[in-house]
Amino acid sequence: MLRLFRIADGLIKEVNVSPDEVAEQIHQADWVDAQEPDEQERALLQSLLQIDIPESDDVEEIEASARCFVDQAGIHVHSLFLTQSDGRHSTVSVACILQHERLITIREDDLADFRLTRMRARRGQVECHNPAELLVTLFEQKVENHADNVEDIHRQLEQVSYLVLEDEEAELEDAISQLAKLEDSNGRIRLCLMDTQRDISFLLRHLRSRQELVETCREIMRDIETLMSHNTFLFEKINFLMDSTQGFINIEQNQIIKIFSIAAVVFLPPTLVASIYGMNFSYMPELKWLLGYPWAIGLMICSGIAPYWYFKRKGWL
Repeated sequence: MLRLFRIADGLIKEVNVSPDEVAEQIHQADWVDAQEPDEQERALLQSLLQIDIPESDDVEEIEASARCFVDQAGIHVHSLFLTQSDGRHSTVSVACILQHERLITIREDDLADFRLTRMRARRGQVECHNPAELLVTLFEQKVENHADNVEDIHRQLEQVSYLVLEDEEAELEDAISQLAKLEDSNGRIRLCLMDTQRDISFLLRHLRSRQELVETCREIMRDIETLMSHNTFLFEKINFLMDSTQGFINIEQNQIIKIFSIAAVVFLPPTLVASIYGMNFSYMPELKWLLGYPWAIGLMICSGIAPYWYFKRKGWL
């Protein structure tokens, strides 16, 4: 799917065109957003814009030289964006190609940052004067989204913290599952922040002549550093809660084992007495006692009560 945008009066506006008009309007577009382009759309982009459209495998490369570079087509930045499905976060690489006359973005998923940018553009809320400023605006929106996700994780951690540390009826196994999910999301946010930090550093080197964009990029870098610190704090809190949860589970298991151990010790003396009187020797004086049976029963009861009383006195129960 190809979406076309124009810059008019300092605002970015979406151009509503039919599939038959895309070939005519694409030259006049200031931003071409390609979401999951099919072979026909990829061929159209290559023929009209005279650039090689990167394949998915190329966009996913992790080497710095493969993610940020400059060639005859323009400035290339392959940046990680955050997406969420079924309550889990994942990352999607977006290929951004900045030319003098337009910005081209190629992605394989519908991302919240792009949806929000389109919605704001329809309301006339995205100020922009050139494609370079639009690219920086996209990164600014991306960092704001990361900040919202960090805040969401912090709120969820507060709930898990109450579950682990205060709720006596909590299922600690569920808490471990929630913490594992939060740790994974926090890690993906950190990965995106680190990738964005590298992208902004690259843009700073190649947009030095545009002082207003340089200042905006520096503000984004400061925001990223703040989020990285908060992200580190969340990792520490997740690890603390994970250790606490495992510790409480171990305490519960030790308590159960302790009960079984004490029960075994309590029943050991009566078992010994019963084993002695269960021997089949021909001469056992107690066999002829009138009160031999009550004597054996009483001895077993006393031998069981004695260890219990001792453990209770020691505070082990």
